[in-house]
Amino acid sequence: MIHPFPPAMRTQDIETDGASIHTRIGGQGPAVVMLHGFADTGDMWAPLAEALIASRTLIVPDLRGMGLSSHPPRGYDKKTQGQDVARVLDKLGVDTVDLITHDIGNMVGYAFAAQHPSRVTRWVAMDAPLPGIGPWHEILKNPLLWHFNFRGPDMERLVQGRERIYLDRFWNELSADPKSIDEETRQHYAALYARQGAMHSAFEQFAAFSQDALDNKAFAARGKLAMPVLAIGAEKSFGTAQADVLNFVASDVTAQVVTNSGHWLLEEQPAATVAAITAFLAKSSARD
Repeated sequence: MIHPFPPAMRTQDIETDGASIHTRIGGQGPAVVMLHGFADTGDMWAPLAEALIASRTLIVPDLRGMGLSSHPPRGYDKKTQGQDVARVLDKLGVDTVDLITHDIGNMVGYAFAAQHPSRVTRWVAMDAPLPGIGPWHEILKNPLLWHFNFRGPDMERLVQGRERIYLDRFWNELSADPKSIDEETRQHYAALYARQGAMHSAFEQFAAFSQDALDNKAFAARGKLAMPVLAIGAEKSFGTAQADVLNFVASDVTAQVVTNSGHWLLEEQPAATVAAITAFLAKSSARD
């Protein structure tokens, strides 16, 4: 089901360099930014927001071109989107944050942290690789990731009006149990991805991976991130490989695997995923 955000949260459309970023904001205390990925929007984070809002300021954007954010013609490389995150925080007057990311959100999160390391106090990265980092070329050979190179005007015409069919493929193939992605959830996200320009923007996220790989290699060459990182892999998806990837770019990585889950951690195992994140934030905060 689609969980509602806590009623204390509000929404604001924040202008960055070339995009308008739809952002959910609420709570009090140290700030947390949550970044979603493909086939989701910021709506995926509602269960975690409920757990954190009493003690944290929550900032939950839709990525450029996704959800209710605008669909600019360019800027889908993750380096640019990392700057979107920085501009959102600047507009809100927030300096430092804990960072929680999933899927393409990992890629945007790394680009943000690499460009602004002093602004990230800790990072939770969930179940997705980083272009150009570690075994990236081996990961690209996985047949389940065929969509990384599926794009172009003909592909967009094939998917137009059939967004639900296209998205069902990912929810079914990348989950441990397709029934865990219920009908309400599927309808909700299919409607958002059927909005004008949404699938084109989604395809552009993947089209930027080659540039992202070059940018990530340049970021990594500067040295590893120093903040504590929790690498959460789903048992039926990236598993411990999530930490293996993050160890290439960060020096303080803790690995955790959520059992009985595929890629869609917050839809498939919300309680276990929220517990892992909140425990890490609390433990890391105690070390500060």
